[in-house]
Amino acid sequence: MKPQEYIEAIAAGKTDEKLKAVYVFDSAVESQKTRYINTLKEFINIFGNDRDVIITSAPGRTEVCGNHTDHNNGKVLAASVNLDAIAVCAVSDCNTVRVQSIGHAMNVVDLGRLLPDETEFGHSTAMVRGVIAKIKDIGYKIGGFDAVTTSDVMGGSGLSSSAAFEVLLGTSISYLFNDGAINPVDIAKIAQYSENVFFGKPSGLLDQMASSVGTFVTIDFKSTENPVIKKVDFDFSSSGYSLCIVDTGGSHSDLTDDYAAVRGDMESVARAMGKSVLREIAFADFKKAVPKLFGKVSERALLRAYHFYNENIRVEKAVNALENGDFEAFKEIIVESGRSSYMYNQNVYSPSSPTEQRLSLALCVTEDILKGKGAYRVHGGGFAGTIQAFVPNEMLEDYRTAMENIFGIGNCHVLIVRPVGGTKVM
Repeated sequence: MKPQEYIEAIAAGKTDEKLKAVYVFDSAVESQKTRYINTLKEFINIFGNDRDVIITSAPGRTEVCGNHTDHNNGKVLAASVNLDAIAVCAVSDCNTVRVQSIGHAMNVVDLGRLLPDETEFGHSTAMVRGVIAKIKDIGYKIGGFDAVTTSDVMGGSGLSSSAAFEVLLGTSISYLFNDGAINPVDIAKIAQYSENVFFGKPSGLLDQMASSVGTFVTIDFKSTENPVIKKVDFDFSSSGYSLCIVDTGGSHSDLTDDYAAVRGDMESVARAMGKSVLREIAFADFKKAVPKLFGKVSERALLRAYHFYNENIRVEKAVNALENGDFEAFKEIIVESGRSSYMYNQNVYSPSSPTEQRLSLALCVTEDILKGKGAYRVHGGGFAGTIQAFVPNEMLEDYRTAMENIFGIGNCHVLIVRPVGGTKVM
């Protein structure tokens, strides 16, 4: 269908079921219609109305448990959320990819130049180039196309706006040129490769995997080539709690060194024991080696290693609690996870700016409000951005008001768990 035909179909309610399959609630469908129509109109303004288009979507993700474990082949519990990036795409007859993200400069990639370029590190064009390059490298088809994208996954929020963009690109190419044949796990790996090699950010695989696969999932990264992915059977809507992500302000954009240091510290312990990542070493063997490691690696590295091992155990316990319907036990595990991140992984504020502690303040105020009735922890990479809180529904409005009085109206986001990951919507 042409963009204008989609606009008319959406306005007439003919695509409501397709939108509901992604956004779940009727109220959400109504709000998405305007967003989809505006994106289609922008595509017409930039690229015209003479080609058939597809519309794709990739969600942000929330890390439920397993903070900074994925990059050392650990375990995580994550979920896709209802905030997402969408794209209107059409195949072109040239050897160029043009991606216009609304509000940003256009990304233009020549398909004849698909090598990493350090001058592009940190720029979205590098993500586009990297996704295309990896898809071609593993044997799938690529080609020229034009796209207009928009995203309501807040940058620096810990909901992984960059992963959503990368997964969106991979999903779009899968459907434009490969009949949707690239599976979600491979798209996640493609997206991570793009971020590591072309964008220049040493991230793990969690963000991209949770976005690409979707819904509640637990992922064991013992083998990064073949991670074990399991859907967690739990109806969160019946728990009596709401999932809140509180954006405390501040950006992740200048924290790359802090993120890299977490991974680097953990891997320094592994190297000192003759391995490359901590997952290759048994927890018991690590504990026995601590006296010899003391003075050989930093104390912070040892603390972060302890966090890694115990966080893996907490992921297992959290999954079991959800599968057994024991939400009280689940909450206790989430609080333990948050305390470990604060004390041992030390990613609640940046060591380069010790007086800037918005996450610490948000956690402190949350603990005071909930008084043992909910759960809370740093969210995502940490150091700045967001916290996560599981808030009893009867306390939700009071909690939201209290947090927004401090951090700003609209900065407490009440989310749903989205049932699908990267997908072609229509």
